[in-house]
Amino acid sequence: MPQTPIDRVDAPALLVVAAALVDRAGRVLMQQRPLSRQHGGLWEFPGGKLEPGEGPATALVRELIEELAIVVDPQALVPLGFAASEGHAGARPVVLLLYGCRTWQGQPVSQEGARCQWYDPGDLAGVPMPPLDVPLAQLLHSFAQV
Repeated sequence: MPQTPIDRVDAPALLVVAAALVDRAGRVLMQQRPLSRQHGGLWEFPGGKLEPGEGPATALVRELIEELAIVVDPQALVPLGFAASEGHAGARPVVLLLYGCRTWQGQPVSQEGARCQWYDPGDLAGVPMPPLDVPLAQLLHSFAQV
């Protein structure tokens, strides 16, 4: 299908990684986006953007240290799925990779002022989330079972 000028995006897709941290009770940790950012106030899986030269697992380990002060072994990250936006109207496309994780060192505490909360996976359908997080939350049911 030919692209119209408004659909054409010259920048490559932005690759973002996130973690579904699942505790021993089978709950998933979600983080609230700052009000000053896009999708402010919505709940998302903790994570962030890859830096140049980083692989997804390395970036996620770094982001979890920066955001939550926890240490995750890259081998403990289980790929669960991805969601993508098309990048309409000149906005860059985004690809969000979600990894599941059941083990880490430390207690997750927000280092960037964001609110964190544990949720039952079955309750996530009622939690306001950015569009890319919604389909990924639906993948968690089997992974989060204890």
